[in-house]
Amino acid sequence: MIKVDDKAPEFCLPNQDDVEMCLRDLKGKWIVLYFYPRDNTPGCTTEACEFTEAAPDFSELDAIILGVSADSTKKHRNFIEKKELGITLLSDESTDMMQEYGVWQLKKNYGKEYMGIVRTTLIINPEGIVKAVFEKVRVKEHVAKVKEELTRLQQ
Repeated sequence: MIKVDDKAPEFCLPNQDDVEMCLRDLKGKWIVLYFYPRDNTPGCTTEACEFTEAAPDFSELDAIILGVSADSTKKHRNFIEKKELGITLLSDESTDMMQEYGVWQLKKNYGKEYMGIVRTTLIINPEGIVKAVFEKVRVKEHVAKVKEELTRLQQ
C-alpha cells in the first residue's frame, strides 16, 4: 500500500469518454484519487454523489477528483449519466494501476476469498507526492474528511 510521502506511481488510464489521462498531465494540481469497487452499487453511488456535490469546494482548493475502478469506460459513462455525476472516472480494467497503488487486495465476503478493490482515497500534492492516505474507507462523512484534510495540507 502507498504511504504518505511516497511519490505517486505514474499512470495513464482512459476516462469515461475514452480520453487517456496521465498523472504527469496533472502536475501542478492537487489530486484526490479515490478507488472504489463498482459503479452503480449503493456505497459507491453515495461516495460518487457526495464527491460530485463537493466538487466546487475541491475546485476552489485547486484540486481535481478522480475515481478509479475496474469497470469499463462504457459502464462509467452509464453511471455518470444515470446519477448525473460531475467527476471524472478512470477505468483500470487490467487492475495494473490498482496493484501498483496497493489497493487490489485479497478480500473476504461470506467466507469466500477473492481479489478486489479496497476502498481507498489518496491526496496527492502538485509535485506528485502522496500527502494523505485514507484506507478501508467508510463512505459516511468520508468526503467531508477528505476536504478537511486537503484544507489542512494547504495551510
